Amino acid sequence: MGYPETFTGFVIESQSTNPTFHKAELKPKVFEDYDVDIAIEACGVCGSDVHKITGGWGPCSLPLCVGHEVVGKVVQTGPKVSTVAIGDRVGVGAQISACLKCENCQSNNENYCPHMVDTYDGRYPDGTVSQGGYSSHIRAHEYFVFKIPDNIESAQAAPMLCAGITTYSPLVRANIGQGSKVAVVGIGGLGHFGIMWAKALGAEVYAISHSPSKEADAIALGASGFISTCDADWHKPWAFKFNFILNTADAADRFNMKDYMSTLAVNGTFHHVGLPDKPLPTMSAFNYMPGGYSTSVSHIGSRVEMQQMLSLASERKITSWVQTIDISEAGCQEAIQRVQSGQSKYRVTLVGYEKVFGKTALVTQLPKASTLFTISHVMFEK
Repeated sequence: MGYPETFTGFVIESQSTNPTFHKAELKPKVFEDYDVDIAIEACGVCGSDVHKITGGWGPCSLPLCVGHEVVGKVVQTGPKVSTVAIGDRVGVGAQISACLKCENCQSNNENYCPHMVDTYDGRYPDGTVSQGGYSSHIRAHEYFVFKIPDNIESAQAAPMLCAGITTYSPLVRANIGQGSKVAVVGIGGLGHFGIMWAKALGAEVYAISHSPSKEADAIALGASGFISTCDADWHKPWAFKFNFILNTADAADRFNMKDYMSTLAVNGTFHHVGLPDKPLPTMSAFNYMPGGYSTSVSHIGSRVEMQQMLSLASERKITSWVQTIDISEAGCQEAIQRVQSGQSKYRVTLVGYEKVFGKTALVTQLPKASTLFTISHVMFEK
């Protein structure tokens, strides 16, 4: 059938540690007044994609097209859309919808809306399952569509839309800035962003890692020092040092948490954004008492925070460390395996969409007719 009635994407038919992809037709939700259609040109490959595909976070809807770090051009807008226009280069992150009416939404906490819809494997009220960015197009409410600054390349911008905002949001909500001492645990897809954001916000930043080989990278990213957990009693010289520890590793289920917590300053916080498949270690209340410590976890970020983050990246010329792979059945599989095995440095972005999906139509929405379209350019399928 083809766009705008259907999209085309690379899907999995079953969850597996060795996934295979094939091209399939995808049926999007009904197009509504505030919706935006985006022809995708790049999509980051997130650790969330791996957890979903392998079943680490539980069962999912099948077949499923993953990907929630999406960048592309607007090709259609609903009659009430006011924030973007056809032809704009925009991004979509890990959230694609919310009620926008509840107390959370009204307080710039729509990322905690009880009615939120994830960008993929989410379910709309009409039962439609959302499909992600390993595809020709994506349809999103304008509130979750963000203009990309001109000086950030699409392949660089894509990982910011999930990994970037996931690490930026907790830092700004913790009021990290001048005078703060921050440690980032895990130097990978999330962690490398954590170091750059904390540094840009004015904090003194340290990297904590079990991989001594990453010390040079951590320093290049802006860390003032590197702490190797391979060293015996590594935590002792750092007692009561850090106001905030941002844990980006998804292996916290294997951490000796008392060692990590001991490096927190009084009333310091150990904050998780790396989410392991297995439960976190059991902690006694007495483990928190030596410094009045606390632990916390967060979920992506708000629209306001996303816009602030993209502005900061543009102004400071902050770029993610990205490797690119052309999208295809084999390309999707390779990208997932690189992220799964920790071989990426430090994010992977799928590109080359036009080679696979062809040039995309620009569609103009007719006033007050949410189901009628006029096509101003021809789509050429390849």
